[in-house]
Amino acid sequence: METIKILEGKPSLTWKYDEEADVLYISVGKPKSAIGIDIGDGLVVRYDEKKREVIDLTIIGFRARILESIYQQQGRIIE
Repeated sequence: METIKILEGKPSLTWKYDEEADVLYISVGKPKSAIGIDIGDGLVVRYDEKKREVIDLTIIGFRARILESIYQQQGRIIE
């Protein structure tokens, strides 16, 4: 399996949450040109092919995922 750089060194992390769309965007370092790869389950990774680095991660349905996890741990039913 090929290696990919993820959080190598001490990059700055920034995030933005779109409440209306329920999407969390997490960026590593400064914005760069990259390709987007849908890795399934509502996750999209942007990747710099030349440097073999993850540039950012998009989590679709972020709030819904957290609530589902909390409710499952508490044995509650999601409404």
